[in-house]
Amino acid sequence: MWEFSLNVKTENFELAKFIFNNISSVCNKWNGVVTSVEEGGYISILIAVKEQDKENAQCYISSCITEVICTVFKSNFLDKHLFLPSQDKLGINAFKKALLNFDKETDRYLVRKGLILKKDFFLESYYQFKLASLKSKWAELVTLANENRDYLTSSDSFLDLLKFLVDNLEICQDEISIYQDEDLSYKILISDKLYQNKNFTEDCLVSSIIDISPQKINLYCEEDSKAITLLHKLFEERITDKRHIKINSFDKF
Repeated sequence: MWEFSLNVKTENFELAKFIFNNISSVCNKWNGVVTSVEEGGYISILIAVKEQDKENAQCYISSCITEVICTVFKSNFLDKHLFLPSQDKLGINAFKKALLNFDKETDRYLVRKGLILKKDFFLESYYQFKLASLKSKWAELVTLANENRDYLTSSDSFLDLLKFLVDNLEICQDEISIYQDEDLSYKILISDKLYQNKNFTEDCLVSSIIDISPQKINLYCEEDSKAITLLHKLFEERITDKRHIKINSFDKF
């Protein structure tokens, strides 16, 4: 058996729970064992798989660690160091999401570069002491935004920079569709499946679309809300307006 312990500080309980659930769902397919214990200020996620599944398990665990650092840790870094000018919540959410996803492939490379899964792995320690180049890269991005804070007080300038960031994000989905529900919330469909199994408020819609970074957006919404207007400005030719097509019921979604 190959045994491995992934340790997360107790204060990051929700993060540990997220990692545990993701790794459990995959390791179960290999008849592996995943459990957790809390001791000495850490939550230890204990993993054991057959030797023949070691390589697959290591690959998935490495991918999970990489994504957590490039999303959760980077988001916390932006929240701590980024000081944006006063803008509406819709714009601020979109801008932070664009920064979060900007040059993400390089972020992943820098995380994976020194990632070695020995018997025990301490998540926060790896981030704190082994990823100086990654944090330096994020700091440069934040500094650039903060130094141009006065410039970004102009709505047009803010939009121009946001659009630049969106245009330079890696495409993650070929095509999505957006529908507006009766309660004015929004549904995002990818291959006829409801994205994240939930509806999105107007404040979260644009940032969610930026996260998906689609090549094509089919728009079925009837009303030109702030979110829909901003989507048109950011994604322009990627949007296909299909509002003339009537949808009688959302029950199938």
